[in-house]
Amino acid sequence: MDAVVKSPENSSRPIEKVTVHPLVLLSTVDHYIRLSQCTLERVVGVLLGSSFEGTVDVSNSYAVPFDEDDMDPSAWFLDLNYVERMFSMFKKINAKEQIVGWYSTGPELRENDMDIHSLFHKYVPNPVLVIVDVISTELGIPTKAYYCDVEEVKENATTKTSQKVFVDVPFEIAADNEAEEIQVERLLTDVEDTLETEILNLELEKVED
Repeated sequence: MDAVVKSPENSSRPIEKVTVHPLVLLSTVDHYIRLSQCTLERVVGVLLGSSFEGTVDVSNSYAVPFDEDDMDPSAWFLDLNYVERMFSMFKKINAKEQIVGWYSTGPELRENDMDIHSLFHKYVPNPVLVIVDVISTELGIPTKAYYCDVEEVKENATTKTSQKVFVDVPFEIAADNEAEEIQVERLLTDVEDTLETEILNLELEKVED
């Protein structure tokens, strides 16, 4: 069963918008390219930044050792010791950046994402999940953002239960000016071309084997 997703409602919610700086997207794609030399599995990492008045600003990130069994969603491993060691190093560089959530190259939500997401409540009350579809054929790099909420579900006329769900959050790339935005688009195009070449080479290797 896939993760449950609901659309945001008009009522007040803890996160209204997620902005991601270009460096984060480029780092995520680079992370995937490095791993795709031997596998097409998704990659996972930590998001750093800040939160103010409902807007989460993602300004940095780092890759994290992660493994999962495609046949068994309950079998996965994310190295929390590594998460904390790296965060300690990043804080020495920029003390204002905090852990605000995590990223995945998806390209969609997966059944074990809610369990992974729960780990990040240790670092922030409302972590965000940013999914970057690095192998999409669409222009740019399609990206989605979510946070976790709890909703009540009626089992019958008298009984209600609660379940955790992912809530869609508006997303945008943070470019300070038009010149930066143009530069970002060029960089993303170059990275996508490199990624397509890597994937093609990997597929050719499989055929030859």
